[in-house]
Amino acid sequence: MKIHFVTEGSLNEYWERGPKVNCDVLVFGFSGLGEVEYGRELAGETSKLEDLAILSREAGCVVLSGCMTASYGMRRRSAAIAEGGRILGVSDMLYVCAEEDLKGGAHLKVYQTAAGKLGVCVGEDLYYPSVAETLSLCDADVIFSIFGEVEDSVPTLMLRACAFYAGVDLCMCASGIAQIAAPDGEIRLRAAKRECDYAWEVTREYRLTSVRSRGLSRRRRADY
Repeated sequence: MKIHFVTEGSLNEYWERGPKVNCDVLVFGFSGLGEVEYGRELAGETSKLEDLAILSREAGCVVLSGCMTASYGMRRRSAAIAEGGRILGVSDMLYVCAEEDLKGGAHLKVYQTAAGKLGVCVGEDLYYPSVAETLSLCDADVIFSIFGEVEDSVPTLMLRACAFYAGVDLCMCASGIAQIAAPDGEIRLRAAKRECDYAWEVTREYRLTSVRSRGLSRRRRADY
């Protein structure tokens, strides 16, 4: 799988810069789409999601971009994904701190694409290993983390921890930096560049585990 990261600038700026990179997945941070207001999109006043779909068709790859979505006054951190000229879906951040004037989303989804089964983790959902675990259990080949500003070492630490815990590669596209963590917890890529790419062979590894548990007796009781 070959991934091309665009950590700064919008989809239109990328398009205007010239020849497109040959890759399987083209991924942008939150600056890729910026603010997407569903009402204006449906009314035809803006066409940001259409631009995403068109770019996926013209570039011949899966395109994933972070954005801030707004609907009826509710704002969410989100990520939209497109392939072959159509929008596959929009994933929202689930966990929102009370101090933020944002709303959480409703579900997680693994997207079936020509590049493989792609899971999407938005914003600070990276701090909750259950998100990566759920996407892994739903058979994701790779999980993409669309993140904002990396201000300290915590996002990198959680990226590595979630990759190790979930047993799947995690790819982060943040503001000004791209990172990939392998299932063994090591960093495959860390690049503080506006654009960069990385290619590797995605492998799937499974192992059987068992747990001994007390309780939940199947013996029929007659005292209640």
